[in-house]
Amino acid sequence: MATKLTSKITTGETQTTAVRPLVAIVGRQNVGKSTLLNRLAGRRIAIVEDLPGTTRDRLTANVNWMGYDFTLIDTGGVENKGSSAFSDEINYQVDTAINEAALILFLVDAKDGLLPPDQDIAAKLRPVKERVLLTANKADNDKADMISSELHQLGFGEPLTISAYHGRGINDLLDAILKRLPQASGATIQPSNNLKIAIVGRPNVGKSMILNRILGEERVIVSNIPGTTRDAIDTTFDFEGQIITLIDTAGIKRRGRQGEGVDKYSTIRSLEAIDRADVALLVLDAGELVTAQDLHVAGYLQQAYKGVTIIINKWDLAKALSKDEVTHCIQANFKFLRHAPVLYTSAMDGSGISAIIPQALSIYQERLKRIGTRELNSTIQQVLANHTPPHKGNRILKFLYVTQAEVNPPTFVFFVNDASLMHFSYQRYLENQLRHNFGFNGTPLRLIFKTRGK
Repeated sequence: MATKLTSKITTGETQTTAVRPLVAIVGRQNVGKSTLLNRLAGRRIAIVEDLPGTTRDRLTANVNWMGYDFTLIDTGGVENKGSSAFSDEINYQVDTAINEAALILFLVDAKDGLLPPDQDIAAKLRPVKERVLLTANKADNDKADMISSELHQLGFGEPLTISAYHGRGINDLLDAILKRLPQASGATIQPSNNLKIAIVGRPNVGKSMILNRILGEERVIVSNIPGTTRDAIDTTFDFEGQIITLIDTAGIKRRGRQGEGVDKYSTIRSLEAIDRADVALLVLDAGELVTAQDLHVAGYLQQAYKGVTIIINKWDLAKALSKDEVTHCIQANFKFLRHAPVLYTSAMDGSGISAIIPQALSIYQERLKRIGTRELNSTIQQVLANHTPPHKGNRILKFLYVTQAEVNPPTFVFFVNDASLMHFSYQRYLENQLRHNFGFNGTPLRLIFKTRGK
């Protein structure tokens, strides 16, 4: 059973023991919410563009100020009903953040002054007035400070003026946040090396719907419009005592198909998510199966040496094919991912979803497996005896010894007389034999060959 830790959502860093209060940034479109998130987090987490509606889902970051931790939530700009294809979903995400937050940063634009949409948001926030801190962004000069004075009409007291872009007033804002937050409770969560799972694939294969199904709530916006998810969205939850971070990503496009701006940065965020994940769920569409884009994404996973489970989603719509036929097709096309198990799911009706996390946990354990040097060398000697190593002319490749240098991914270093004699086909043979003898299901193996004395 998955239990979301609403006060323990992170951006993928190492877990700490503090139970963190939530601080939500709320406001209309294009007032600088994502810029403020990035400024307070100290790094670029949210995509920032001069384009209204760039942020749609709830983005989170852990912030530490004066030894006190809190979790910051960036939300999409509040919209009038029907003003865009995602207005209802964005507003739902905003409402959820408001309900969960210990403090709400009501962000307005000091240069624009008071606008009708700000007044509409103020009406939404008045029932929780005691949890609202009015903040006027883009106060880059004294004139903007003067304009912000009319914001008193919103009824939340003196607005705190800042410039998220230039860093003006940020320390004062952080001080004000700490004054308004409840004191840290005595509750703690034990530190854990949490498993990070990235949900990846091309656009519109059902990644966000799978995440929502796993969590049992509408954590991210789901739409049939390709490109709905733009940022990498992290959610940490407890699965039967194991802390897991799920990372929903934007659809990865091939380089030639990437647009500029938001499209480009969405792909960058997805690749960064792969880099920090332990295991990836490669989601395919049962109606189209393997496309060039799917192979492109799989190539990234292999190059990054990530554990992989292949998810055939929308299986409820695939009437003509059997699982055996599809599995054969997958193995034929993803020859470099033959170690990856295949699961059949339907995020629409929920079938197969319950098997995803246990499978990812199993792969993670395989990635952490360590083989003793004595056992490893004994096995490799038998493997070498069964299949003679390659040679060039009179020179034959000789293996001195092998050791497992790392886990996650499992990394084996072979010390040989001349690494230039190694042939890719023999390397593949060694990898297959390691799997045959020790498992490592679902994870690539990194094999390094070093010449003696180098």
